[in-house]
Amino acid sequence: MTTCLEVNHLTVQFDTEAGPLTAVNDVSFSIRRGEVLGLVGESGCGKSVTAMSLLRLIPRPPGRFTSGEILYNGRDLLTMPIRELRAIRGREISMIFQEPMTALSPLKRVGRQMTELLRLHRPGLTKVQARAEVVTWLRNVGLPDPVERLHNYPFQLSGGMRQRVMIAMAIMLQPALIIADEPTTALDVTIQAQVFDLMLSMKTEATSLLLITHDMGVIWELCDRVIVMYASHIVEEAEKSDLFGDPRHPYTRGLLHAMPRLNEDMARLDAIEGQVPSPLHYPLGCNFQDRCPIAIDRCRAEVPPLHTLPGGRRVACFRAHETDVGDAEEAGHAST
Repeated sequence: MTTCLEVNHLTVQFDTEAGPLTAVNDVSFSIRRGEVLGLVGESGCGKSVTAMSLLRLIPRPPGRFTSGEILYNGRDLLTMPIRELRAIRGREISMIFQEPMTALSPLKRVGRQMTELLRLHRPGLTKVQARAEVVTWLRNVGLPDPVERLHNYPFQLSGGMRQRVMIAMAIMLQPALIIADEPTTALDVTIQAQVFDLMLSMKTEATSLLLITHDMGVIWELCDRVIVMYASHIVEEAEKSDLFGDPRHPYTRGLLHAMPRLNEDMARLDAIEGQVPSPLHYPLGCNFQDRCPIAIDRCRAEVPPLHTLPGGRRVACFRAHETDVGDAEEAGHAST
């Protein structure tokens, strides 16, 4: 399977009054053509910053790329002239933002924004043709009365309606890569299922989807491969079946243990003890050390590199190779 996009050693910092804040630290991964890649982790771990970096949408200042490259068709998006990058945004790589009010112009009607985008990348369309296609896509994402909604400003729509407009704008140009940052947060369960079905139907052998979420259930249902982030680092990457069947990083294990199960007591859910460290004051060594039940002295002195294990899985843990790491972790939980 060929590569759609490749990220190498990406580090993103933000300048604050308290000093530099590292939101993404030495992150490397690739997205294969035709796959659904899940990016999962707690709020604040760097998922959204990673996603916005792929299209160079980080506001500068205060943000800055201190290292790395993002290769698309052999070219680095971080150094590409902005005119060329704008031709790629939307047409070849599109993004569904978590909060549509920050992406939609409050001064233009929904129909105008969508038809302008369509005709910008497909100049052969007439206004009538573009309008008809926009109505079709709004209907596809479940927006009620799509013809009427063309005349609405974003503030006249509910949060769920605005999100569906954003989803339609992202997929109507049938890009090579769709970046979806918590794309159904504001939607009810029925519309969520409809939207995910539509996004998957858009995915062909040449179309990839990067799905960013904190919901491991969504990851299980939709993704082929999974990346787990914690406190600015990638801590594990594996095929979905491997990650769910045999997680090797203690943070991944914690996420999976926290998922509710229908065949167990629903009154109590396992939780990961402790707090995520401040990005202004990451500890020396592994960022997960204070919450980890199997941490050793080395974890408090060195940052664990992202090792590649047999089978291609990548794990940033000094104890990932140990076959009894799961038993050791369970014993650590039991003693707390």
